[in-house]
Amino acid sequence: MACAVLDLSFLEKPSNFGRSRYAEEEEEGLEADIRGNCSGYFEAFPLAPVANPATFCADIKKHGAAPGLMDFKKGTTTLGFKFEHGIIIAVDSRASMGSYIGSQTVKKVIEINSFLLGTMAGGAADCSYWERHLTRLCRLHELREKERISVAAASKILSNIFYSYRGRGLSCGTMVAGWDKTGPQLYMVDDQGTRLNGQRFSVGSGSPYAYGIMDSGYRHDLTVDEAVELGTRAIYHATHRDGASGGVVRVYHIHEKGWTKIVGGQDVNELHYKYAEEKGLSGTE
Repeated sequence: MACAVLDLSFLEKPSNFGRSRYAEEEEEGLEADIRGNCSGYFEAFPLAPVANPATFCADIKKHGAAPGLMDFKKGTTTLGFKFEHGIIIAVDSRASMGSYIGSQTVKKVIEINSFLLGTMAGGAADCSYWERHLTRLCRLHELREKERISVAAASKILSNIFYSYRGRGLSCGTMVAGWDKTGPQLYMVDDQGTRLNGQRFSVGSGSPYAYGIMDSGYRHDLTVDEAVELGTRAIYHATHRDGASGGVVRVYHIHEKGWTKIVGGQDVNELHYKYAEEKGLSGTE
């Protein structure tokens, strides 16, 4: 049985599909003034100029034309857990591309509104764009309905978006957490559209290490200070063992009056020596 041939000719001779009208005019030597009004120049969201863009990434992988295309080299550590006084959200701040550390100051918590937070794990651009888009949709809901959107509804919107883009290469592992009429709610949503409600989640390459600390120290009746310390410690230990996690630790507390940023950015190197000293060590062992 013959195998269908995948047309990759566009890789050698890029198509004009999705290009701006201004770029074509410039190549022809024409002058165009784009100052003050750029609307109309960018007419289409650029997609792969193939028969079925929706399955492009999967088709490329199947035919072996670009080995490693879907092997996104990334890493992070984010976690969230519910306890007696609300929800703790803790994240690191490193962005990596394989062994290259792109940034140590990424803000991996998206402040959707004063009662709702989202976290980023996976592709930074994908997570940031769609969660900021979710922020706009939640604000529109609030304007239309005259009340804040529920955590369940916000997470469902994000889940529906991810589900509609399955197979198109999105890389997202997010949490949506907040306080609404039903109390504290915590959801995990991934790029396949999976949506789970739960008590404890950790997402990212460092999550196995974070789970180890979080599970060993978790109690529902933790005080706020104990919960913040548990989140901080879990993120630190993940950054210590996972090369793709690092930077600083940020911790948020979600309560009935909204969310509060408890730890704005504590360097994991400082935490390393702090925890080593608590064990009677120097930190250089």
